[in-house]
Amino acid sequence: MLVNLTDIFSSEQKVETKEIAWDADTVTVGDASYDILEKAPVILTLKNIGKGRALVKANTSFTLQLPCDRCLKPVKYSMEIAAEEEVISPEYADEIALDAEQTGFMDGYQLKVDDLIYSDIVLNWPMKILCREDCKGICRICGKDLNTGECGCDTFVPSPGLAGIKEIFNANKEV
Repeated sequence: MLVNLTDIFSSEQKVETKEIAWDADTVTVGDASYDILEKAPVILTLKNIGKGRALVKANTSFTLQLPCDRCLKPVKYSMEIAAEEEVISPEYADEIALDAEQTGFMDGYQLKVDDLIYSDIVLNWPMKILCREDCKGICRICGKDLNTGECGCDTFVPSPGLAGIKEIFNANKEV
C-alpha cells in the first residue's frame, strides 16, 4: 500500500494522521508464511521535520497463528507494531546524506507502508514460540507429542567423549 507524502514534504511543520486498512492476509518471515487471524488498521502519523524530510510513525497490531517450536501445535501470537522512520523527499535526496533504510521505504513521493510494517515485524520477531512454558515437545524417535504422555522410546544418548571406548567394546577387543 502506498501513501503520497507530497503535502507533508511541502508544508513546514505539517502533521497529518491517517487510518489505513492493512490488506495483508499472511506474514512471510524467512521461508515460511503465517496466517493473520486478526488485524487492526494501520494508524499513520506523518510530520514534516524540515526541508524535504518527514517523520513517519506507523502503529498497528495483529494476531498470527504460529507453530510451537517444540511440539508444532498452532499457537496464537499477538504482535504490536510501532515503527518510526525518517524519510526524505526525492528532490532533496542528493543534498541529504542517505542510508538504505531512509530510501527503502520510498518510491518517489510514495511511502511503502507494507515495507515499513514488514521491517518492524522482522525486527520484533520472537526468538521462540511455545504453546506453554513447560512444553515437552515431540519424541525424536517416534514423533509422539510428549505433552500427552511418555512414548516408551529409548532416548539414551551416550556421551560423544566415550564413543571410542564403545567402539572398543563393540569390536570385542581386550583392553
